[in-house]
Amino acid sequence: MAQAAPSTIAVQPAAAAPAPAGLPHVVVLATGGTIAGAGASATSSATYQAAKVPVDQLLAGLPELGKAARVSGEQVFQIASESFTNEQLLTLARRVQALVRQPDVQGIVITHGTDTLEETGFFLNLVVQTDKPVVLVGSMRPGTALSADGALNLVGAVSVAASPESAGKGVLVSMHDEIHTARDVAKMANIKTSAFASPWGPLGMVVEGKTWWFRAPVKRHTSASEFSIDRIQALPAVDIVYSYANVPGTALDALGAAGMQAVIHAGTGNGSVADRIVPRLNEWRRKGVVVVRSSRIPGGFVLRNAEQPDDKYDWIVAHDLNPQKARLLAAVALTQTRDTRELQRIFWEY
Repeated sequence: MAQAAPSTIAVQPAAAAPAPAGLPHVVVLATGGTIAGAGASATSSATYQAAKVPVDQLLAGLPELGKAARVSGEQVFQIASESFTNEQLLTLARRVQALVRQPDVQGIVITHGTDTLEETGFFLNLVVQTDKPVVLVGSMRPGTALSADGALNLVGAVSVAASPESAGKGVLVSMHDEIHTARDVAKMANIKTSAFASPWGPLGMVVEGKTWWFRAPVKRHTSASEFSIDRIQALPAVDIVYSYANVPGTALDALGAAGMQAVIHAGTGNGSVADRIVPRLNEWRRKGVVVVRSSRIPGGFVLRNAEQPDDKYDWIVAHDLNPQKARLLAAVALTQTRDTRELQRIFWEY
């Protein structure tokens, strides 16, 4: 599988792809990942090194981009996405916010490794204040592989970002011809080009550079969000504890002792919690740790006061957010409030 390349932090502008005047200006922010990866041979589709190809090479190799937009690029990071940190999320969000404030920028595309693409997309969906399209894109195969998917994915993402119909729909993910809301989408497979799916279905499709829309997100996002990257200096420690048969309390106790401010319990089924874990969660809640009950199941949602008396324990339910997205929403929300009624409202609305 992918191996990480060394990271770089400096933002480096790249030359714009040639395009007729009058087309929308789309900025591609490159962060690395498989879409910038390279394998040892054309048959190396699952064994390769991520984050090798710089953004100027990506853009120069796709003259088709010039049919959709005036494209320029910046190398923000060059890393495999499993190595993303909170600090890098904040850096990326601040750069996106700065760019969308420029009147000459009509859309943003972010090339990203697929392992944590859904997390970065959801974070941006919460904290970037804009109606302009922000689109994340990745690939499941490096550009050196037979039937590589990155080139078409990138052309599709630029087409989505350049389309006026994409405005106001929040942060989007465009891959495999589908357009998803970053709020819902998740990586569901690790060796298929159709790896990304949303439990409630895609918003639309992009086919030969044209967007086709079938629904719109109803949860709060971007310009309707109460959160702003301008007011967030750092993210509090929020960790995830995964449940399974015979689960001990070791991980929970260790993370609590390390100073976590909230814990996402990735439970079985309807966010179920093992009998021996309930007292530990309540103990940490008494110490001020916020407890969020989520589920390791990729479909459905956690019902409040089902399986566990959330009102009695002063716990929060993550509704349909998976554990990794619940972690991000809890971290963002904790920069604003620690009131559990307010936190539960936030989980309902976002």
